[in-house]
Amino acid sequence: MATHPVTEFISPSAWALVEDKFSPFAKETLAKLVDFVQTEVVPAQKAYHEVIPTDPSKRWTTANPVIKDLKRKARKLGLWNLFGVPLTNLEYAVMAEVMGRTGTLASEATNCSAPDTGNMEVLARYGSPEQQKKWLIPLLNGEIRSAFAMTEYGTASSDATNVSTSIRVEGDEIVINGHKWWISGAGDVRCAFHIVVGKSDPTNPNKHLQQSAILVPANTPGVKVIRNMHVFGYDDAPEGHAEIVYTNVRVPVSNVIAGWGRGFEILQGRLGPGRIHHCMRAIGIAQGALDIMIQRVTNPDRKTFGKALYEHGTIIADIARSRAELDGARLLVLSAAHQIDKVKAKGAFKDIGMAKFIVPTVALGVVDRAMQSHGAEGLSQDTTLAKSWSWMRVLRIADGPDEVHIQQIGKEELKRAPALHRRTAETKEREAKIDAQWKTAL
Repeated sequence: MATHPVTEFISPSAWALVEDKFSPFAKETLAKLVDFVQTEVVPAQKAYHEVIPTDPSKRWTTANPVIKDLKRKARKLGLWNLFGVPLTNLEYAVMAEVMGRTGTLASEATNCSAPDTGNMEVLARYGSPEQQKKWLIPLLNGEIRSAFAMTEYGTASSDATNVSTSIRVEGDEIVINGHKWWISGAGDVRCAFHIVVGKSDPTNPNKHLQQSAILVPANTPGVKVIRNMHVFGYDDAPEGHAEIVYTNVRVPVSNVIAGWGRGFEILQGRLGPGRIHHCMRAIGIAQGALDIMIQRVTNPDRKTFGKALYEHGTIIADIARSRAELDGARLLVLSAAHQIDKVKAKGAFKDIGMAKFIVPTVALGVVDRAMQSHGAEGLSQDTTLAKSWSWMRVLRIADGPDEVHIQQIGKEELKRAPALHRRTAETKEREAKIDAQWKTAL
């Protein structure tokens, strides 16, 4: 029986809006997930970070025992691969928000973390039976982890058609040469394979058919992890974000996913729902920051100028603004998830795009206000706020920077111009007739 009400984690107004769209199975799963996150994952956050070795030579070679224990508990509860069980995108979006309360920890504990979920979806949708047996099944079982190598060093990768990693065929092998970076999970000792996207047909007149996606085992000769990148000083061990050089990497031709020239298609199919999951996790992170802020400003030991912090008007305004902005952003994402359920990701691209550039900015503002209410403590390792802020700032760039989505939405809106001009002209014509009619009558 659930011991924590769903509305402890989810806005009551949002839950009232979506509750009737949840199946009995989804409601039961959500209740179990809320309990699991609150009773197991939240209390384990400190231990998870403390057991990560401080020795740089061991940070990337030691599996974390805390996450291993959480995975065991989650699987026993049936909270496993939630993105792949019979849940709608709307149902899973709400669960992603709950998991987001602990950053990435609850997502990994339930085998629902990026980049693995996206890679599992790619293999399930596009992979051959052989590829699914070799890579998808172990991923679904949580036995291995994976990486998705698209972003390139020295390349404007926000335009996916710019990727320049060379992919060519020699006999019955594919040869890969390229320089990638910010490849999440590639530095993890558990990472077993990369999905590498590069140029396989650079002279094809259709720029969207020039790319292919290739399965590359992480231990293939020529795959070299140069370093793990830092995000505002955080190295995010043991997962991290690696810079990788692929030098004459050779894999069988059978490792191409879906077929030659389908890399861009796979990219687009992978990113749509994934962006919504990121957005809902971001809302969960921001909601957690607001909760921390409220506790801070109502702490009777924290007074300034003879008043409790919440008695200052600026603090009250920050709380109100955060609440309103979060609820608005959440509804935007839930609407996008619902549209994906109705018309698939391609039909919901406007809703997805708007959510993608609105949510990170809103979440960033909420976390920033929470940090401000904590003073110097909010900048330190003594709260989760600084790390949360860094992740929200990353999200304004990851999976397509704000500017790309803003341009797409703006261009789509401008397509309405002819119809608007036509409607206005029809209205003016009708207006003139009505005006003439009444002038004659008078």
